[in-house]
Amino acid sequence: MDTETQTFAGAFQRFGQWKETDGSEARTAGAPEGENTIDIQGLNVYIQDKQILKDVTLQLFDRKITCIIGPSGCGKTTLLRSINRMIDTTEHVRVEGNVIVDGENIYGPKAEITHIRKKIGLLSQRPTPLPMSIYDNIAFGCRIHGTRNKKKLDAIVEQYLRATGLWDEVKDRLHNPASGLSIGQQQRLCLARGLAVEPQFILADESTSALDPVSSKHIEDLFLQLRERYGIIMVTHTLRQALRIADYVVFMYLGEVIEKGPADVLFNHPQHELTKQYLSGVFS
Repeated sequence: MDTETQTFAGAFQRFGQWKETDGSEARTAGAPEGENTIDIQGLNVYIQDKQILKDVTLQLFDRKITCIIGPSGCGKTTLLRSINRMIDTTEHVRVEGNVIVDGENIYGPKAEITHIRKKIGLLSQRPTPLPMSIYDNIAFGCRIHGTRNKKKLDAIVEQYLRATGLWDEVKDRLHNPASGLSIGQQQRLCLARGLAVEPQFILADESTSALDPVSSKHIEDLFLQLRERYGIIMVTHTLRQALRIADYVVFMYLGEVIEKGPADVLFNHPQHELTKQYLSGVFS
């Protein structure tokens, strides 16, 4: 294990200890350990007259890394964006079906989008730091959700920068623009920003594809640590990455879920012919 990976592991261990002792509200008050799920029921998504997702039904698990795999254009990103209603920003979109998060249908008539997005963080393909300081990037979501106390914000910023292994790298320049960070640091900053509002699930859309191999490995290692507390749903085009970190795999093709199951079963004993062809490289 290299020095920076050791730093990540140590930081995350301290992060877990702080979360157990700081007295803050539990991540999912009243929910049994490990029982938070996202239940997708008959999800269909249309953009204009084109159907992108076709009757998608699956369950996504807490404290697991679920990798969504499949060829380009098969609906992976659309599925991910439907889970926290970022799909709403797409013009001429129509969604049918249910997405149940922690017992709430996020497409129900009374669903409140800000509340939904607090539960489900999104890490994009390319880092998207806000045009403000490093400190304000972390504090931004907390302020939106009502945290104004300066001492509490200071503690939150330090806590989540430590959790993502960034604190020692940026503690002396917290009020400098986030745009001055390297791309790998920016991606970790975006992850820290998402964690700061205490989500239940983390969505990751090709979140390492724009990074160099070292930064990519650090993000993967961090996901493996974060799996102890969060459900992580990750779209990846890289089968090797899914092989390394996935607990559960969903294979999609032309908007449909073709096969799903535990990673070791799906990779070693795929049942559907399309899955076998994709895994063997017949198409990509």
